[in-house]
Amino acid sequence: MPLRISFLRSLFILLLGLGAAGAASAAVSSLDLLPRPSTVLETEGRFPVDESFTVGAIGDPGDRARRAADRFLERLSGRTGLFLRRDDSLPEGGESRASFVYRCDRAGALVPGEEESYRLTVSPDRILLIAPTDLGILHGFETVLQLLKGGPGGYFVPCVQIEDVPRFPWRGLMIDSGRHFQPVDVIKRNIDGLAAVKMNVLHWHLTEDQGFRVESRIFPALHELGSDGRYYSQAQIRDIVAYAADRGIRVMPEFDIPGHSTSWFPGFPELASAPGPYRISRTYSIQLPAFNPGNPNVYAFLDAFLGEMAALFPDPFLHIGGDENNGKHWDANPEIQDFKKKKGLADNAALQAYFNIRLLEILKKHGRRMVGWDEILQPGLPRDIVIQSWRGTEALVEAARRGYAGLLSNGYYIDLCQPAGEHYLNDPLPAGHGLSAEEAALVWGGEATMWSELASWETIDSRIWPRTAAIAERLWSPAEVRDVDDMYRRLEIVSIELEELGLTHLKNRDMMLRRLIQGTAIEPLQTLADAVEPLRGYKRHSLGKVKTTLAPLTRFVDAVPPESSEARLFGRTVDSFLAHRDAGSAEALKMILETWRMNHDFIKPLLSSAPVLFEIEPLSRGLSEAAEIGLEAVEALGHKRKGHRTQAAARMKTLAELKKPLAELELAVVPAIERLVSATIGD
Repeated sequence: MPLRISFLRSLFILLLGLGAAGAASAAVSSLDLLPRPSTVLETEGRFPVDESFTVGAIGDPGDRARRAADRFLERLSGRTGLFLRRDDSLPEGGESRASFVYRCDRAGALVPGEEESYRLTVSPDRILLIAPTDLGILHGFETVLQLLKGGPGGYFVPCVQIEDVPRFPWRGLMIDSGRHFQPVDVIKRNIDGLAAVKMNVLHWHLTEDQGFRVESRIFPALHELGSDGRYYSQAQIRDIVAYAADRGIRVMPEFDIPGHSTSWFPGFPELASAPGPYRISRTYSIQLPAFNPGNPNVYAFLDAFLGEMAALFPDPFLHIGGDENNGKHWDANPEIQDFKKKKGLADNAALQAYFNIRLLEILKKHGRRMVGWDEILQPGLPRDIVIQSWRGTEALVEAARRGYAGLLSNGYYIDLCQPAGEHYLNDPLPAGHGLSAEEAALVWGGEATMWSELASWETIDSRIWPRTAAIAERLWSPAEVRDVDDMYRRLEIVSIELEELGLTHLKNRDMMLRRLIQGTAIEPLQTLADAVEPLRGYKRHSLGKVKTTLAPLTRFVDAVPPESSEARLFGRTVDSFLAHRDAGSAEALKMILETWRMNHDFIKPLLSSAPVLFEIEPLSRGLSEAAEIGLEAVEALGHKRKGHRTQAAARMKTLAELKKPLAELELAVVPAIERLVSATIGD
């Protein structure tokens, strides 16, 4: 076998000097914190972590903080192999013998804008964590875990002084359980992931054309006929809400109406705008069914249902969706058209605004504030609703100018397999936004959005993590923290730390590859997987094989992570080589290119007994071909030979063909090889 990519990747990092973040963040360059705190001062010395390490509270921090301290110690023990313990709480002002002491004034409320700041001081003889609320204590524990380091003398925490406060009050992740049901353990481990990177909202998308995922005891036909038996019981929901609250995470449910509502109607076709019968959708794209806004029974039904849900979900906000209703069933219903005329509603947008106003009255009755996608922003709605923008920052800024609070999700659609760097530089308040201070305060933050057309319980973690941690930093850290290279450096470290929470974003890839060949000799598949990426954006939706909810998500493309860190490091090594023509970069490039060139010979034997992999044969062959072209270019540049333009043009034409999608994947390394070939062209 050729050298594995992991070794070559380590060589790339060494050559590129990625251990330093650069002058812009030199003050914290030795720390691996993500999100970056507001202010960090590194001081002399280190605090040793050994079996004498204890954690104790001053005063009564409350049950949530005490349980967080226990989880902190458990994770610290897991990393160090040390037996560690928690001291009992002490009276206010009491002297603690604990080496790590924390104190908070009160329990924090799970509402936007609650105090989440903390102050952390690490000295050679003590760690002190102080916060106004226990939410800050939870965040401080995560920071200490990220500070932990090991060396010849054992484990330690470097001495620092940290003052930290989030930039935005709403930092969330939306998980779509409607299109593909996500089991309870998936939801819980992702809640743990959110807490680890200081996010504070789980937005839970529970109803969709493809599934109704919550038990209703008032209207049991909803989940009985709309879920294929895959739904959350009310006991499970209460458990998840409590689990999240214990980690400082709010859970906001979404019940998508009036469109995206097919799954409501198998049990209640009389509420729809077109006659039934109905069954849940097995396909994607925008579906036609929608609630009938002219039917008074709809509002009585929603009043009862949303009242039941308000008792399950204590969060003060409830998301109504409100997006992508094309109105075709409304247009085809004469009774709805007559209703529009009687009410003086000019078009379907006005009709939906009428529906939303009625819905708003229901939500207020049950003590909830309305959140919805861009489409709900219509004349007549009061300013206490919240707009979640999938259209972009311009729509968000315009909503703020009109006095509406808003959240950004455009640019944070993690299901579309965009690179972390693009998400990272996408800001809810970009430079030059033009808002006044009062208007800017209405931009509450944002949410990563994990739609699940192409995500199963086996793959969803890899689509969420670690890229959501980059979004977490954008929403927590000061706006000027924008060093992409340093973010990637820290992201790799945090990605490994997230695994201890049970997340499967790293380990499931190899499990899926072993399943494909029914064996353990997966190194050639790993090498290929490291060099490719799934199609980005909506290309896979339109070009791929997955057209139904019943399609398996177990192919090679599903095992491949959204972003190839190896391709990114290869590209940086190419750029370093082209800038300096140094021998070290040249040798690293030759080693990895030779690995890729030879890998197809190791892939071919696997294909004979794994028909599911037949589709990747051209992709594997293409990697070998691209690598050969790259080797030729590195050799020419190393010997300072300029290539003929005609020959280079032929190579570029070949590489252009190799960039085309195959098996719903793209060779992510080809653009860097194109740069090598371009550099060989003579004057």
